Amino acid sequence: MIKIVRGEPTPEELAAIVTVVAARASAAGPAEAPATPSQWNAPARLVRTPLHPGPGAWQASGWAR
Repeated sequence: MIKIVRGEPTPEELAAIVTVVAARASAAGPAEAPATPSQWNAPARLVRTPLHPGPGAWQASGWAR
């Protein structure tokens, strides 16, 4: 939406400004979604998982999560 604050532009002047604004908007292209941040340095990675002692727990401690 374009609002004229001051002055009285001619129809040709309005058409020119609308053309320029439309051209700039189409040249910008679609907005890209922000990239998801890497989880490598996430604070949640610093929290230790709970230990569950029991039969076979020492073997399970070496398994990949």
